[in-house]
Amino acid sequence: MYSLTSGLRVPALQRGLSPTELALAKVNAGVGGVLLASGFVSPPPLWSVGAVGAAAVLLNMSPGPRSLARWATVGYRRLTERTAPPGMTGADGATMTWALYPGQGTIQDPARRAGFHAALSRALTFAGNQARVAGIQVHVTYHSTTVDGYRTHTQTISVHVPKSLGKADRIMGTLEGEFEALGVLIPVDVDDVPEVAERGPGWVGLVDGRYASTARITGWPAQTDGTLMPDLLLGTVRGRLNPNPEPFPDRSLSVLYRPLPEGQSRRSAKWTRAISEAFRMDKVAADADSIADDTTHGALVAGDSLIDLDAYLTTWGDSPEEVTAARLQTDIGADRHRLGLDWLAGQQHRAHVMTSPHGAQTRKGAVL
Repeated sequence: MYSLTSGLRVPALQRGLSPTELALAKVNAGVGGVLLASGFVSPPPLWSVGAVGAAAVLLNMSPGPRSLARWATVGYRRLTERTAPPGMTGADGATMTWALYPGQGTIQDPARRAGFHAALSRALTFAGNQARVAGIQVHVTYHSTTVDGYRTHTQTISVHVPKSLGKADRIMGTLEGEFEALGVLIPVDVDDVPEVAERGPGWVGLVDGRYASTARITGWPAQTDGTLMPDLLLGTVRGRLNPNPEPFPDRSLSVLYRPLPEGQSRRSAKWTRAISEAFRMDKVAADADSIADDTTHGALVAGDSLIDLDAYLTTWGDSPEEVTAARLQTDIGADRHRLGLDWLAGQQHRAHVMTSPHGAQTRKGAVL
């Protein structure tokens, strides 16, 4: 596992394209190449050139955090889906979830924290190299809840092995051994995904009475003073809007890791460098990419893998007003730490699933 920023143990954000988008991009590029080649023999019909151009615009032009094609898909899902569809978490394969209890003081002690990160890195590198293409998914969740006035903390780690690999028991057993270096593991049964009973602007109400608002983390700070996670998960940010942080509602944080195999990691690094060198006109941005490419190269030489990563943050409340106020406070805390958040307009009925263990079974593109 590598990081674009030396010393920051968070994998690079590489959400990339969903399988459908990747297929459409390849088909469109292929058709465009054929039309270009045929132009040396006879001019192609204007409508065909226009169709290829329109498809390229839909796939690549991005007003806001999503392309035009993604916005259209989000709108369609918003109109046709009342709650998260069963197929969102119905990927074929084996899935297992453990409750994780790290040793006392693991994160506070620099040496033990480094060992924690190294153990997770080994597990992800092993998972990525079990297939020729990316397939195994590791999903980690952290929940901060208040029970009878006391704050409780729950962490889970889930692994999904696609059916196509055919050796789920062996992979699960090996990964469980790797994860045991992180702390105490206890297998747990996961409750069903709660259905959505009510929807509003930027939030959803679930049948169990809770209200949720979920954001995708789109940018990590280059540096942090060690208060980022306490501020996000424990509600310790003080200020005019929150003079007393104790009443803060529950929060959940999740990270979905999709480790890439060795060959795919190297190809991804090669094409990233080539595209940057070919199309980066800004000299400062080009130099920044060059430094990142050198870091990536060094990590791959050392035997690490690239990680396709998605991270989500959910704020919970007992009413729409409470969850809306918590969302505002979360934005303030994120701004202080230079953390990028996308509140996934039109996708809240799907997004809350990503901060539950069920997120391990989701395919890329489940939340755009």
